[in-house]
Amino acid sequence: MGKYETIFILHPSLDEEGYKANVEKFKGVIENGGGVIENVDIWGKRKLAYEIKKVNEGYYTLITFNADPTLPKELDRVFRITDTVVRHIIVKDEK
Repeated sequence: MGKYETIFILHPSLDEEGYKANVEKFKGVIENGGGVIENVDIWGKRKLAYEIKKVNEGYYTLITFNADPTLPKELDRVFRITDTVVRHIIVKDEK
């Protein structure tokens, strides 16, 4: 199992319940795929450095997890098909 980090930005039009539901959805993808979540760091609503998809701000969340190498590909697929995700990235932590 490798250690991974993902950070994603959700659309600012979401209410708190919608935001939490999306975070739980992504946590569920990790856990159902056999991953172990180490940390969920909610950064909250922040201004973007530049406009993305006509949006100037978004809800930032960082998740650190351990998983098999196939899980990040599935998580990436889920991020891509979720309309409320403005931007995301998944990186392997080499530490």
